[in-house]
Amino acid sequence: MGLFSAILEKLGFSQPEERSKSASAPPPTPTPAAKETPVETPPVVAISAVDVVAKLESLAASNPQKLNWKTSIVDLLKLLGLDSSFEARKGLAVELGCPQDKMGDSAQMNMWLHKTVLQKLADNGGNIPKELL
Repeated sequence: MGLFSAILEKLGFSQPEERSKSASAPPPTPTPAAKETPVETPPVVAISAVDVVAKLESLAASNPQKLNWKTSIVDLLKLLGLDSSFEARKGLAVELGCPQDKMGDSAQMNMWLHKTVLQKLADNGGNIPKELL
């Protein structure tokens, strides 16, 4: 399991395979006898939105450290109780496809990581405000 999967899990996102299981399955292939009767397809199940900001604000309120998760990938990972070491962040950057030119500069990599993690959370059904993207 990659670090991004752990982030999704900590925030209450279902895993991609769970989402695909809950989404509509392709209708069964009709047999010649079944062509005469209509085929019922299962209802489409929408991916429920995860209120990422509310979850993170709640975690921040109960955390004794003052963590600035809105701008810092290190603080975001700490708030979620995940490894925020340089090695872990570098692994996350590789996992998410960070451009090679940013990998050599930890500050640029961190800024890219923070924006990308928030964008990917939004892509996975998290409601992230535009100002954080």
